[in-house]
Amino acid sequence: MIVGSNLEKVINSGNFAVTGELGPPKSADIETLKHHAEEMRHYVDAYNITDNQTAIVRTSSIACGAVLVQMGLEPIIQITVRDRNRVCIQSDVLGASALGIKNVLCLSGDHQQFGNEPGAKGVYDIDSMQLIKGLKDMRDDGVFMGGEELEAPVSYYLGAVENPFADPFEYRVDRLEKKVNAGVSFIQTQCIFDLERFKKWMELVRERGLHKKVAILGGVTPIKSLGAARYMKNNVSGITIPDEVIDRIKGAEKKKEEGLKIAIETIEQLKEIEGVAGAHVMAIAWEEKVPEIVERAGLYPRPNV
Repeated sequence: MIVGSNLEKVINSGNFAVTGELGPPKSADIETLKHHAEEMRHYVDAYNITDNQTAIVRTSSIACGAVLVQMGLEPIIQITVRDRNRVCIQSDVLGASALGIKNVLCLSGDHQQFGNEPGAKGVYDIDSMQLIKGLKDMRDDGVFMGGEELEAPVSYYLGAVENPFADPFEYRVDRLEKKVNAGVSFIQTQCIFDLERFKKWMELVRERGLHKKVAILGGVTPIKSLGAARYMKNNVSGITIPDEVIDRIKGAEKKKEEGLKIAIETIEQLKEIEGVAGAHVMAIAWEEKVPEIVERAGLYPRPNV
Protein backbone atom coordinates (compact mmCIF):
# COMPACT_ATOMS: atom_id res chain seq x y z
CA MET A 1 0.00 0.00 0.00
CA ILE A 2 1.44 3.36 -1.03
CA VAL A 3 1.06 5.88 1.79
CA GLY A 4 3.47 8.60 0.66
CA SER A 5 6.22 7.65 3.09
CA ASN A 6 9.71 8.49 1.83
CA LEU A 7 11.05 5.41 3.61
CA GLU A 8 8.50 3.26 1.80
CA LYS A 9 9.50 4.78 -1.54
CA VAL A 10 13.21 4.16 -0.94
CA ILE A 11 12.61 0.54 0.06
CA ASN A 12 10.21 -0.13 -2.82
CA SER A 13 12.71 1.37 -5.28
CA GLY A 14 15.24 -1.30 -4.31
CA ASN A 15 17.70 1.18 -2.81
CA PHE A 16 19.47 0.35 0.46
CA ALA A 17 17.53 2.34 3.06
CA VAL A 18 19.06 4.26 5.97
CA THR A 19 17.17 5.29 9.09
CA GLY A 20 18.52 7.18 12.08
CA GLU A 21 17.34 7.49 15.65
CA LEU A 22 16.64 10.44 17.94
CA GLY A 23 15.86 10.21 21.63
CA PRO A 24 13.59 12.97 23.01
CA PRO A 25 14.88 14.81 26.08
CA LYS A 26 13.77 14.52 29.70
CA SER A 27 12.34 18.04 29.38
CA ALA A 28 10.29 20.12 26.98
CA ASP A 29 13.43 21.66 25.44
CA ILE A 30 13.86 19.85 22.11
CA GLU A 31 16.46 22.18 20.58
CA THR A 32 19.18 19.51 20.77
CA LEU A 33 16.90 16.99 19.09
CA LYS A 34 16.18 19.48 16.32
CA HIS A 35 19.90 20.20 15.97
CA HIS A 36 20.74 16.50 15.53
CA ALA A 37 17.84 16.08 13.11
CA GLU A 38 19.21 18.94 11.00
CA GLU A 39 22.71 17.41 11.06
CA MET A 40 21.29 14.18 9.62
CA ARG A 41 19.28 15.91 6.90
CA HIS A 42 20.14 14.37 3.52
CA TYR A 43 21.89 11.44 5.24
CA VAL A 44 18.93 9.36 6.44
CA ASP A 45 15.62 8.53 4.81
CA ALA A 46 13.63 8.73 8.05
CA TYR A 47 14.17 9.30 11.78
CA ASN A 48 13.02 7.01 14.58
CA ILE A 49 11.68 9.01 17.51
CA THR A 50 11.81 6.80 20.58
CA ASP A 51 8.78 6.49 22.87
CA ASN A 52 9.88 6.91 26.50
CA GLN A 53 12.88 4.70 25.77
CA THR A 54 14.03 2.46 28.66
CA ALA A 55 10.77 3.48 30.38
CA ILE A 56 12.17 6.91 31.24
CA VAL A 57 9.78 9.86 30.97
CA ARG A 58 10.63 11.98 27.94
CA THR A 59 8.94 14.37 25.54
CA SER A 60 6.24 12.69 23.47
CA SER A 61 7.38 10.80 20.36
CA ILE A 62 4.36 12.17 18.47
CA ALA A 63 5.08 15.77 19.49
CA CYS A 64 8.72 15.46 18.39
CA GLY A 65 7.60 13.77 15.18
CA ALA A 66 5.28 16.67 14.42
CA VAL A 67 8.20 19.08 14.85
CA LEU A 68 10.25 17.08 12.34
CA VAL A 69 7.36 17.22 9.87
CA GLN A 70 7.40 21.01 10.26
CA MET A 71 11.13 20.91 9.47
CA GLY A 72 10.43 19.02 6.25
CA LEU A 73 11.85 15.76 7.63
CA GLU A 74 10.27 12.32 7.96
CA PRO A 75 9.77 10.80 11.41
CA ILE A 76 9.00 7.24 12.40
CA ILE A 77 7.05 7.48 15.63
CA GLN A 78 7.13 4.64 18.10
CA ILE A 79 3.97 3.35 19.74
CA THR A 80 4.31 1.05 22.77
CA VAL A 81 1.62 -1.04 24.44
CA ARG A 82 3.25 -0.50 27.84
CA ASP A 83 1.68 2.91 28.38
CA ARG A 84 -1.59 2.87 26.42
CA ASN A 85 -4.81 0.93 26.15
CA ARG A 86 -6.37 0.32 22.74
CA VAL A 87 -8.49 3.48 22.95
CA CYS A 88 -5.44 5.68 23.47
CA ILE A 89 -3.35 3.81 20.90
CA GLN A 90 -5.88 4.30 18.13
CA SER A 91 -6.44 7.93 19.10
CA ASP A 92 -2.70 8.65 19.11
CA VAL A 93 -2.16 7.03 15.72
CA LEU A 94 -5.03 9.00 14.20
CA GLY A 95 -3.61 12.17 15.72
CA ALA A 96 -0.15 11.40 14.39
CA SER A 97 -1.56 10.82 10.92
CA ALA A 98 -3.47 14.11 11.11
CA LEU A 99 -0.15 15.83 11.89
CA GLY A 100 1.44 14.44 8.73
CA ILE A 101 3.34 11.55 10.28
CA LYS A 102 3.57 8.66 7.81
CA ASN A 103 5.51 5.94 9.65
CA VAL A 104 4.54 4.01 12.80
CA LEU A 105 6.79 1.52 14.62
CA CYS A 106 5.05 -0.97 16.94
CA LEU A 107 6.72 -2.14 20.15
CA SER A 108 5.92 -3.67 23.51
CA GLY A 109 8.17 -1.15 25.29
CA ASP A 110 10.85 -1.62 27.96
CA HIS A 111 9.31 -2.69 31.27
CA GLN A 112 8.52 0.23 33.56
CA GLN A 113 10.47 -1.26 36.47
CA PHE A 114 13.70 -0.33 34.65
CA GLY A 115 12.78 3.35 34.25
CA ASN A 116 12.50 6.43 36.45
CA GLU A 117 8.90 5.60 37.48
CA PRO A 118 9.24 1.94 38.54
CA GLY A 119 5.96 2.13 40.44
CA ALA A 120 4.01 3.01 37.31
CA LYS A 121 1.32 0.59 36.23
CA GLY A 122 2.02 -1.16 32.94
CA VAL A 123 -1.03 -1.13 30.70
CA TYR A 124 -0.39 -3.96 28.18
CA ASP A 125 -4.05 -3.97 27.18
CA ILE A 126 -2.96 -5.69 23.97
CA ASP A 127 0.34 -7.22 22.91
CA SER A 128 2.60 -6.12 20.08
CA MET A 129 1.16 -8.64 17.61
CA GLN A 130 -2.38 -7.38 18.30
CA LEU A 131 -1.10 -3.83 17.96
CA ILE A 132 0.30 -4.54 14.50
CA LYS A 133 -2.85 -6.34 13.36
CA GLY A 134 -5.13 -3.64 14.77
CA LEU A 135 -3.27 -0.79 13.07
CA LYS A 136 -3.13 -2.72 9.80
CA ASP A 137 -6.91 -3.23 9.92
CA MET A 138 -7.47 0.48 10.62
CA ARG A 139 -5.40 1.36 7.56
CA ASP A 140 -6.39 -1.38 5.10
CA ASP A 141 -9.97 -2.16 6.12
CA GLY A 142 -10.99 1.17 7.63
CA VAL A 143 -12.18 -0.36 10.90
CA PHE A 144 -11.23 0.25 14.53
CA MET A 145 -10.04 -2.62 16.68
CA GLY A 146 -13.56 -2.94 18.04
CA GLY A 147 -15.06 -3.30 14.56
CA GLU A 148 -16.58 0.15 14.06
CA GLU A 149 -15.81 1.85 10.75
CA LEU A 150 -13.55 4.90 10.56
CA GLU A 151 -15.19 8.04 9.23
CA ALA A 152 -12.33 8.61 6.76
CA PRO A 153 -9.36 6.58 5.48
CA VAL A 154 -6.03 6.70 7.31
CA SER A 155 -2.61 5.71 6.00
CA TYR A 156 0.83 5.02 7.43
CA TYR A 157 3.81 2.74 6.75
CA LEU A 158 3.81 0.09 9.46
CA GLY A 159 6.93 -1.32 11.09
CA ALA A 160 8.11 -3.31 14.08
CA VAL A 161 11.34 -4.44 15.74
CA GLU A 162 13.05 -7.80 16.07
CA ASN A 163 16.00 -9.12 18.04
CA PRO A 164 17.91 -11.92 16.27
CA PHE A 165 20.18 -12.32 19.30
CA ALA A 166 17.77 -13.11 22.13
CA ASP A 167 17.31 -16.65 23.37
CA PRO A 168 16.01 -19.12 22.47
CA PHE A 169 17.52 -18.41 19.06
CA GLU A 170 15.44 -20.98 17.19
CA TYR A 171 12.25 -19.06 17.98
CA ARG A 172 13.44 -15.67 16.73
CA VAL A 173 12.38 -16.27 13.14
CA ASP A 174 8.99 -17.53 14.40
CA ARG A 175 8.38 -14.16 16.03
CA LEU A 176 9.36 -12.38 12.85
CA GLU A 177 6.95 -14.51 10.84
CA LYS A 178 4.11 -13.70 13.24
CA LYS A 179 4.78 -9.98 12.81
CA VAL A 180 4.89 -10.34 9.04
CA ASN A 181 1.58 -12.21 9.08
CA ALA A 182 0.12 -9.53 11.35
CA GLY A 183 0.90 -6.90 8.73
CA VAL A 184 4.26 -5.14 9.13
CA SER A 185 6.04 -3.77 6.08
CA PHE A 186 9.46 -3.10 7.60
CA ILE A 187 11.53 -4.41 10.52
CA GLN A 188 14.36 -2.73 12.42
CA THR A 189 16.61 -5.10 14.34
CA GLN A 190 18.52 -4.86 17.59
CA CYS A 191 22.06 -3.51 17.10
CA ILE A 192 24.32 -6.02 15.38
CA PHE A 193 27.78 -6.85 16.72
CA ASP A 194 27.65 -10.62 16.24
CA LEU A 195 27.48 -10.74 12.44
CA GLU A 196 27.78 -14.52 12.26
CA ARG A 197 24.68 -14.98 14.39
CA PHE A 198 22.84 -12.36 12.36
CA LYS A 199 23.79 -14.15 9.14
CA LYS A 200 22.45 -17.44 10.55
CA TRP A 201 19.19 -15.68 11.41
CA MET A 202 18.96 -14.27 7.91
CA GLU A 203 19.45 -17.78 6.50
CA LEU A 204 16.35 -18.88 8.43
CA VAL A 205 14.52 -15.76 7.24
CA ARG A 206 15.32 -16.59 3.61
CA GLU A 207 14.35 -20.26 4.06
CA ARG A 208 10.81 -19.11 4.87
CA GLY A 209 10.79 -16.45 2.15
CA LEU A 210 10.18 -13.72 4.72
CA HIS A 211 12.78 -11.41 3.14
CA LYS A 212 10.42 -11.09 0.18
CA LYS A 213 7.51 -10.09 2.40
CA VAL A 214 9.11 -7.53 4.71
CA ALA A 215 11.99 -5.05 4.49
CA ILE A 216 14.64 -5.84 7.11
CA LEU A 217 16.85 -2.98 8.32
CA GLY A 218 19.84 -4.15 10.34
CA GLY A 219 20.56 -2.20 13.51
CA VAL A 220 24.01 -0.56 13.78
CA THR A 221 25.41 1.22 16.84
CA PRO A 222 28.90 2.80 16.90
CA ILE A 223 30.79 2.08 20.13
CA LYS A 224 32.42 5.12 21.72
CA SER A 225 34.66 3.42 24.27
CA LEU A 226 35.86 0.14 25.74
CA GLY A 227 33.76 0.81 28.82
CA ALA A 228 30.64 1.23 26.70
CA ALA A 229 31.35 -2.03 24.88
CA ARG A 230 31.85 -3.94 28.13
CA TYR A 231 28.72 -2.40 29.65
CA MET A 232 26.54 -3.41 26.70
CA LYS A 233 28.04 -6.90 26.65
CA ASN A 234 27.45 -7.51 30.36
CA ASN A 235 24.37 -5.46 31.20
CA VAL A 236 22.13 -4.90 28.19
CA SER A 237 19.72 -7.76 27.66
CA GLY A 238 19.42 -8.99 24.08
CA ILE A 239 22.75 -7.63 22.84
CA THR A 240 25.58 -10.01 21.94
CA ILE A 241 29.08 -8.58 21.58
CA PRO A 242 31.75 -11.16 20.66
CA ASP A 243 35.05 -11.08 22.52
CA GLU A 244 36.88 -10.22 19.30
CA VAL A 245 34.98 -6.93 19.10
CA ILE A 246 35.95 -6.12 22.71
CA ASP A 247 39.57 -7.07 22.00
CA ARG A 248 39.65 -4.97 18.85
CA ILE A 249 38.54 -1.84 20.69
CA LYS A 250 40.81 -2.62 23.64
CA GLY A 251 43.83 -2.86 21.34
CA ALA A 252 43.06 0.25 19.34
CA GLU A 253 45.01 3.44 20.01
CA LYS A 254 42.05 5.58 18.94
CA LYS A 255 39.08 3.76 20.41
CA LYS A 256 36.36 6.08 19.08
CA GLU A 257 37.71 5.80 15.56
CA GLU A 258 37.81 2.02 15.92
CA GLY A 259 34.19 2.03 17.07
CA LEU A 260 33.25 4.01 13.98
CA LYS A 261 35.19 1.62 11.74
CA ILE A 262 33.34 -1.37 13.20
CA ALA A 263 29.99 0.31 12.54
CA ILE A 264 30.96 1.19 8.97
CA GLU A 265 32.27 -2.33 8.28
CA THR A 266 29.02 -3.76 9.69
CA ILE A 267 26.96 -1.67 7.25
CA GLU A 268 29.22 -2.73 4.38
CA GLN A 269 28.61 -6.37 5.26
CA LEU A 270 24.86 -5.82 5.66
CA LYS A 271 24.78 -4.48 2.10
CA GLU A 272 26.07 -7.87 0.90
CA ILE A 273 23.57 -10.06 2.80
CA GLU A 274 20.64 -11.22 0.69
CA GLY A 275 17.37 -9.99 2.15
CA VAL A 276 18.73 -7.01 4.09
CA ALA A 277 16.99 -3.89 2.80
CA GLY A 278 18.80 -1.24 4.82
CA ALA A 279 20.54 -0.12 7.99
CA HIS A 280 19.07 1.47 11.09
CA VAL A 281 21.83 3.61 12.65
CA MET A 282 21.41 4.09 16.40
CA ALA A 283 24.24 6.44 17.36
CA ILE A 284 23.20 6.78 20.99
CA ALA A 285 24.54 10.08 22.41
CA TRP A 286 26.75 10.30 19.30
CA GLU A 287 24.22 11.46 16.73
CA GLU A 288 26.63 13.95 15.16
CA LYS A 289 28.59 11.00 13.72
CA VAL A 290 25.70 9.64 11.65
CA PRO A 291 26.56 11.70 8.52
CA GLU A 292 30.18 10.48 8.66
CA ILE A 293 29.09 6.86 9.11
CA VAL A 294 26.64 7.04 6.21
CA GLU A 295 29.15 8.73 3.91
CA ARG A 296 32.04 6.41 4.75
CA ALA A 297 29.77 3.39 4.25
CA GLY A 298 29.11 4.52 0.68
CA LEU A 299 25.46 5.41 1.27
CA TYR A 300 25.64 9.12 0.52
CA PRO A 301 24.05 10.84 -1.29
CA ARG A 302 20.68 9.32 -0.48
CA PRO A 303 18.40 8.42 -3.42
CA ASN A 304 15.91 11.03 -4.58
CA VAL A 305 12.72 9.04 -4.99
